[in-house]
Amino acid sequence: MELRTLRYFVTVAEELHFGRAAVRLHMSQPPLSRAIRRLEDDLGAQLLLRSAAGVALTPAGEVLLAEARDLLERAARIRGRVASAAGPAVLTVGLLGDSSDPAVTRLAAEYRRRHPGVEVRIRETDLTDPTCGLRAGRVDVALTRGPFGADGLAVRELRADPVGAVLRADDPLAGRASLTLADLAGRPWFQFPPGTDPAWQAYWNGGEPREGPVVRAVQECLQAVLWSGTVGIAPLGHEPAAGLALVPVADMPPSRVVVAWREGEESVPVREFVRIARTVYGG
Repeated sequence: MELRTLRYFVTVAEELHFGRAAVRLHMSQPPLSRAIRRLEDDLGAQLLLRSAAGVALTPAGEVLLAEARDLLERAARIRGRVASAAGPAVLTVGLLGDSSDPAVTRLAAEYRRRHPGVEVRIRETDLTDPTCGLRAGRVDVALTRGPFGADGLAVRELRADPVGAVLRADDPLAGRASLTLADLAGRPWFQFPPGTDPAWQAYWNGGEPREGPVVRAVQECLQAVLWSGTVGIAPLGHEPAAGLALVPVADMPPSRVVVAWREGEESVPVREFVRIARTVYGG
């Protein structure tokens, strides 16, 4: 006997009607009837008297109803005690500190609505670690941007954002409708510290070796643009700060928002986070 089948039986016994029981169980009536028939065959006893008006319990059914209720209550207590001993479910999410994204707000609200019992902890990282501490084991799942080396990681794309060059508002190129990478040749571009993922650095430098000031955070990059005329790159959805302009770069590939986790470590909270993220982002 399975707990699920006993739960089916208890619902039918309480409703004394297969149709109403099926509605309560959010299932159709035929599989419910088949499950009760299999239960009767397994026990070798008729549990319900069926008629056009509904159903009634047999003496064997009365006994099973009392025992099944007790067993289901014990199973619920066991689950509760095990969950209490294990402690609350915790999910540590790594976020790249590149900006506020409205989709993150929607994702947080939807995850909280669906899994109120999960404690979500946030770890925001700077631009030097696109995996947001995932490789170091500091987070369970990362909501970040690519590209980066994905060995040992599972990565799912959520959205692709066109990008543009962040320039000073008084820059001669700031008034252009769009730019190409060739237009930005010979200028300083921001750099990340040594040891930063090479695929990540190459992307933000437009695929070419560049020179320029070393930065770790978005605000440092923006200040380098304001003070030194450094070329910055940002998704076009970002609103430029005062004194800055954001001009589309036509021949630069989009910045891809991704969710990532360690291969082989897809726990239920992680799996649900990925599923809800893909729904919210449409990825």
